[in-house]
Amino acid sequence: MARDGVARLTLDAVAGKADVSKGGLLYHFPNKDALISAMVLRWVDGFERDIGQRLEVEEAGAAGSWARAYAGATFEPGEMQETQSRELVALLAAMATDPALLEPLRRRFEAWQARAEDDGLDLALATLLRLAADGLWFADLFGLAPPAGELRGRVLREINALARGEEGG
Repeated sequence: MARDGVARLTLDAVAGKADVSKGGLLYHFPNKDALISAMVLRWVDGFERDIGQRLEVEEAGAAGSWARAYAGATFEPGEMQETQSRELVALLAAMATDPALLEPLRRRFEAWQARAEDDGLDLALATLLRLAADGLWFADLFGLAPPAGELRGRVLREINALARGEEGG
C-alpha cells in the first residue's frame, strides 16, 4: 500500500503479499474496510503501548505525567510507529473517503482527551499540550514543515516544562 497507494489495495494483493489464501484473509478481515481499520488500530495500539512504557518511568500520579508520556511518544516515536508512518498516510486517506472508518480513531482521540483532562493539569493547558503533540504528529505524518534537530528538542522540553507546571523559556 505504501508503495502502490491505497487505490491498489485489494484483498487479493494483500493475501499474496502475506502469503496466505484469500479465504484465510477473509476469515480475519471480511472486507477491505475491516482490514484498513485493523491496520490503523494496530498503529494506535503500538502508540498506546509506547505511552504506557513512558508512564512507567514517570512519577506515579504526578500532575502532567500523562501529557509528558503522550508528548514523548509523539516526539520520539517507537520503531513500529516510524516504520508504519507511510502506510498510515495512505490508510488515513482511505478512511477520509468513508467517514465511518474514522470512528474507531475518533474514539481513541476522545479517550486520549479524557486522559489529558484527568492528568492533574488545568483543562485548557492539558488540552493545549495534547493538541501541540497532535499537531507535531500530523506535521511529521504529512511532511508539513515539522521541527527538526535542536528545535524539535526544545519544543519537547517546553511541553514537558509546561506539563510540570514550570514556566517555559
